[in-house]
Amino acid sequence: MPDPGYRHALEEGAPHPLGATYTGRGVNFAVFSAHATKVQVCLYDESGTNETECITLPEYTDEVWHGFVPGLLPGTRYGLRVHGPYEPAKGHRFNHHKLLLDPYAKAHMGELKWGPEVFGYTVGHPDGDLSFDERDSAPFMPKCVVVDSRFKWTQTDAVRVPWNQTVFYETHVRGFTMKHPGVPEHMRGTFAGLARDEVLGPIRELGVTSVELLPIQMFLNQPFLTEKGLINFWGYDTIGFFALDQRYLDGPNIDEFKHMVDRFHAHGLEVILDVVYNHTPEGNELGPTLSFKGIDNASYYRLMPNHDGPGPRYYINDTGTGNTVNLSHPRVLQMVTDSLRYWVTEMRVDGFRFDLATILAREPHGFDEGGGFLDSCRQDPVLSSVKLIAEPWDIGPGGYQVGRFPPGWAEWNDKFRDNVRAFWKGDEGMAPALAQCLTASGDCFNHRGRRPWASVNFITAHDGFTLADTVSYNDKHNEANGEDNRDGHSHNRSWNCGAEGVTDDEEVLTLRARQQRNLLATLLLSQGTPMLLAGDEFGRTQQGNNNAYCQDNFISWVDWDAAGEAPSRALRQFVQHLMHLRKTLPVLRRNRFLTGKTVEGTRLRDATWRLPSGAEMHASHWHDPQTRCFGLLLEGSVPGSSLPQPVADASVLMVFNAWEGALEFRLPSRGRARGKVWTRVVDTALEVQEEDVFRPGHRYMVTGRSMLVFHSP
Repeated sequence: MPDPGYRHALEEGAPHPLGATYTGRGVNFAVFSAHATKVQVCLYDESGTNETECITLPEYTDEVWHGFVPGLLPGTRYGLRVHGPYEPAKGHRFNHHKLLLDPYAKAHMGELKWGPEVFGYTVGHPDGDLSFDERDSAPFMPKCVVVDSRFKWTQTDAVRVPWNQTVFYETHVRGFTMKHPGVPEHMRGTFAGLARDEVLGPIRELGVTSVELLPIQMFLNQPFLTEKGLINFWGYDTIGFFALDQRYLDGPNIDEFKHMVDRFHAHGLEVILDVVYNHTPEGNELGPTLSFKGIDNASYYRLMPNHDGPGPRYYINDTGTGNTVNLSHPRVLQMVTDSLRYWVTEMRVDGFRFDLATILAREPHGFDEGGGFLDSCRQDPVLSSVKLIAEPWDIGPGGYQVGRFPPGWAEWNDKFRDNVRAFWKGDEGMAPALAQCLTASGDCFNHRGRRPWASVNFITAHDGFTLADTVSYNDKHNEANGEDNRDGHSHNRSWNCGAEGVTDDEEVLTLRARQQRNLLATLLLSQGTPMLLAGDEFGRTQQGNNNAYCQDNFISWVDWDAAGEAPSRALRQFVQHLMHLRKTLPVLRRNRFLTGKTVEGTRLRDATWRLPSGAEMHASHWHDPQTRCFGLLLEGSVPGSSLPQPVADASVLMVFNAWEGALEFRLPSRGRARGKVWTRVVDTALEVQEEDVFRPGHRYMVTGRSMLVFHSP
């Protein structure tokens, strides 16, 4: 109960900005709710357990409840109680007995303790969610914390890597640092650990430019995981869109994250956040009441319509998690864009990857590339200046939208993953699909002035097999997840090269190493924007688990001891070599889509496809399902833009052979440089890459299941 003693003075305050804002004189509270009848801010002591005061916000302006409390300081703990109708059949689930998290809270303290008290209805009641629970949830809830945003940055300029030079590196704060020898034990798993030079230096030396972090905004562990002794390791269940998750903080101060970003920028690395604005952990009508559901359920979530559905008691579930955030509502749209701007302006991150981004583009009629959220990002001077990457699918109607996002957006291209894996696995008829992948999938992205960088190419990501497991397992092995291996994808387009899992067969191991080099070279030398999964550069394994979302252990932690072994060091050196080629050969990262047509003002074509004989490929070759060996010649003399080039780029020839056996490939002449030689810079059949020089017409013996790269000035 509140302390009956001291009471803070109270002023009208302002309806903006939303949330709890420290002004230097006190704290302004502003909470949106279109259907509430009263909003209270409950203050707590430093422990977060004892309520000291409950303040009723005195004013209501434009559907925002607000008030100013003089004398309150940063560090103040608080929660919300929102009064209003409890009418689930009409979409309203107000219950003032439930302490709620402020959607705009910048920090939290404490953990959620799961129990029936955090549900707005009485769990087990015959009326289900139509019942009303009067137990106080405050003892079970985390508390919000008022923050002081002041921070002294050492890096004043944003990194802002050009798109056509960008290489993403996807990783997990905890998984990357838990076994890192350069991180003190108490810092492992934290932003402070990731910020160390011993960690960032090698990342930069690898050649990547932009580190994409799995979700770091406050998220929850669901009961079905904790009951099995597991946790939500990946973090795709956000409940605080402005707050850091405490588990990644070495201390209580959120400045630790700002310091990490500052150190990344000092190393020339961008910070990209994987963000989850499509759903919350409040679930469906049987889920808990933690924040949005109790503040204004009918505004924050997409509910079933009355006219052609069961009505707003129930939730539209295009996410597969029970609910869908309603970005068609202007205040919800404002919350998401306010959150994004906060991370850019206050936390200085450099971009975002949006989980299930199709949800964000949905309006009541379905996916709309001119929808409110996408239009908001395009016109916003802050958000349009950073990297925006869509995961362009969800499970709702018409949910697969690869290539449909508007200009300014990049998209994860799962077609690249699937087709490249299938080609190197040896599947029939994959040559045309691989050709599209090599040229940034222009069939999907070459419209409306979009550029090749819009295709974010990847072979692996957090969800699925690692690179080493892709060439080591035919089947998933997710037994540790406690779901009898039913979870995760079964159609992985993987191949174990002759033995399932761990083996000491040298022939199998040699082939696996070559297949990893094939996949990496295809990824890093294709047009578009490559994304590398952390640890793939030295063969990290998850023992065949392709859905390690709940594994906070050796399965998900990067094994830095294994990274020091000779085969792992050799693979990392190969990746560095590929990164160097991509950086120094501009023809590998063109800012225009390749067409294969003669370029105006020249007699040259930007790209030609070659048979092993050296002749050009024709339609019959593409239609032949047995076509498994061909070459791609990229002509460097063709201008990369509409402006003339002062100096021609080097040309590049790539040769792909997915046959088991070796084939001769005749090195072609190219354009105006018929007398110039070809320098071999990659042969994936070799463990150590060595340059060698060959004349046009040379018949090069291409090892079975291998890839070659040559360049010529």
